[in-house]
Amino acid sequence: MAKMKSGKEEKKEARERTYVSETKKAGEKVLLKGWIHDVRDIGKIKFLLLRDVTGIIQITAIMGKTDEKVLEKMSKIPRESVISIEGTVKESKQAPGGFEVFPEKIEVLSEADLNIPIPIVEKGNSETDLSKRLDWRWLDLRKPKNLLIFKIWTYMEEAMREWWAKNNFIQIYSPKFMGAPSESGAELFSVNYFGKVAYLAQSPQFYKQMAMASGFEKIFEIGPVFRANPSHTTRHDTEFTMIDMEISFVNSHEDVMRTEEEWIAFILSKISEKYGKEIKEVFNVDVEVPKLPFPRITMKEALKLLKEKGYNSKAGDLDAEGEKKICEIVKKKFNHDFIFITEYPYSVRPFYHMKKETDPGLTKSYDLIWKGLEITTGAQREHRYELLKKQAAEKKLNLKIINDYLNFFKYGCPPHGGFGLSPTRLLMILLNLGNVREATFLPRDTERLNP
Repeated sequence: MAKMKSGKEEKKEARERTYVSETKKAGEKVLLKGWIHDVRDIGKIKFLLLRDVTGIIQITAIMGKTDEKVLEKMSKIPRESVISIEGTVKESKQAPGGFEVFPEKIEVLSEADLNIPIPIVEKGNSETDLSKRLDWRWLDLRKPKNLLIFKIWTYMEEAMREWWAKNNFIQIYSPKFMGAPSESGAELFSVNYFGKVAYLAQSPQFYKQMAMASGFEKIFEIGPVFRANPSHTTRHDTEFTMIDMEISFVNSHEDVMRTEEEWIAFILSKISEKYGKEIKEVFNVDVEVPKLPFPRITMKEALKLLKEKGYNSKAGDLDAEGEKKICEIVKKKFNHDFIFITEYPYSVRPFYHMKKETDPGLTKSYDLIWKGLEITTGAQREHRYELLKKQAAEKKLNLKIINDYLNFFKYGCPPHGGFGLSPTRLLMILLNLGNVREATFLPRDTERLNP
C-alpha cells in the first residue's frame, strides 16, 4: 500500500509558479509559464522572450552552459507557443526589467501553428489593419498594449465602485428584454419572444427611474445595451457596455452634473496614480486630473461661439465636427478638456427630460464632451405623472405601450436625474485610441457578428 504523504511533504514537493513581475531576486529558482513572445538567435546565444499576464522576461541560453536538450527545444518551438520553463534568475542591465532567467528545463504545454495570421510583435510603425485584427481578436488581444487597456478598464471600474460605495449607491441589474422601447424607436432590435415582439434594451432608463420610485435614491448599473444604429463610425457600435447612474431629490440638472464631475475626477485621479506612468510609456498620453467644477455653457451659447468661428451646426444640437470645435474653443477660453453643454431644446430630447420652467422650449438636460467627443447625456427627469403623460403625448408616443413606465410615477416619485456614460468612449479618449473597437473585447457593429 502506498504511503500517504503529509500536507507539509506535499507542499515541499509542489512546484509553485512564479509570475514575470515577481522574478526580481538573483539566484532564485523559478518556474515560469507563458507564451513565447519573440526569439533571437545570436550564434552561441539564444534569447527567448516569455510573456505572461504580468509582463515579459528574457530567457537566455548559452551553448556549452545550457543543457543541449533545452537549447534544441528553444530553437524549434514556434512563437506564441505556450511553455513552462524552470531556471535560475540573474541580474542583467541589458535584459527587459533588469533580470533574465537561465533555463534548466523547458516544456511545451501547447505548440502554436507556424503560420500565425496576424503578428503579435508588430515590426516598425505600421500596424495590421483593424478589421483583420478583429477577425483574429483573441490573437490581437495577446499584445501587451491591448492587455493593458483591459487592466485599466478593470481598475477604472474598481475606482468607480469605491466612489459609489463611499457615496451610498446601490447597484441594480435591469432586464435586457423589454416590452416597449426605452429610447428612439428607430434604433430598436426586435426579437421573437414566445410569439410576442420584444425589444433588446437600448438603455436601462425606465428601470433606473423605477428604482427612484422604489426609494433606492442612488443607483448605478453596468451592463450591455443594444442600438440598431446604422452608423459605422469610430465611436458607434450596436452592442456596448453602458454605465448608468440615477439620483433622487435633485433640485435641478446642476446636481446631476456636480455628481458626475466629482465621480469622473475621482476615477481619473485613481487611474493616474496606478497607471499614469505606464500609460505615458505605452500610449504616450499624460493622464490629467481635471479641475472642478467643469465649465458649463448653454446650447445657445455654444452655437453662438461656433458661429463666431465660422461654423454653423444644425439648430439645437451639435454634430461630431461641432463637438470637436466647441472643445477647441473651450480649451482656449477655460483651459479645460471637459465641457457641459446644457439646456438642449425639447425638440431634440426624449419626452422624459424635464422642461425648463422659464422656457418650456428648453430642457434641464446636458451633454458632457471630453476632448471633442460626447461621452454622456444626462438630465433631470420629469417625475410628475400628469406632466409626463402630457409630454409623451406631445412626442406622439403610444401611452398604452409605455403604461407600465408611466405607472412608476403614479404613486409618488421624488425629483430625480441621472446620466449614462460609455466606458469604451472614455477609454478611447483617455488612451488616445483611434476607435472604440480598440477598447472593446469583442466588438459588434453593422458588419460584425464574429468571432
